[in-house]
Amino acid sequence: MKLVLLGYMGVGKSTLGKLIAETFNLPFIDLDHYIENKEQLSIPQLFELKGEIYFRKVEAEALTEILSKKEDYILSLGGGTPVYADNMKQIMEATDVTSVYVKLNLEELRDRLFQQKESRPVIAHLTSKSDFEDFLRKHLFERQQFYFMADHVLNVTGKGISVSLDELTSLLNQNT
Repeated sequence: MKLVLLGYMGVGKSTLGKLIAETFNLPFIDLDHYIENKEQLSIPQLFELKGEIYFRKVEAEALTEILSKKEDYILSLGGGTPVYADNMKQIMEATDVTSVYVKLNLEELRDRLFQQKESRPVIAHLTSKSDFEDFLRKHLFERQQFYFMADHVLNVTGKGISVSLDELTSLLNQNT
């Protein structure tokens, strides 16, 4: 099984990815951590020192490397990964890869991310909750067309991690 989890930042892709990897006894790869290890810089440092364009190029290269692996894995993408380069096309065309859009409604996403914004370079500059919500609404509108290209949608709105994990496990078991 090769599973790619995609969706906006903060929806729980990494948390779900680690748990589903444990469930199926597969390696878990967080694309951001993969890039950080490769570049020897944190994502915020990469953005600050080398810029977003450099980061997106490295991100696309890392995605290509991972998608070409022969062994099974669970991969969690960054929120913007499907939007840039031809990343979503690569995911869709990759052999034996199942993609799942992890979806969370705007209100829950806003509340969750507003508390984490200092550690996320794309949203760290937003100070008011109103500006923050406007930014999220615009970003989601732009990105959802890519997210909805995934093979499946897993709506985690209002659900705890154990319910979301059960639903994802059930979805994957239907595909095997």
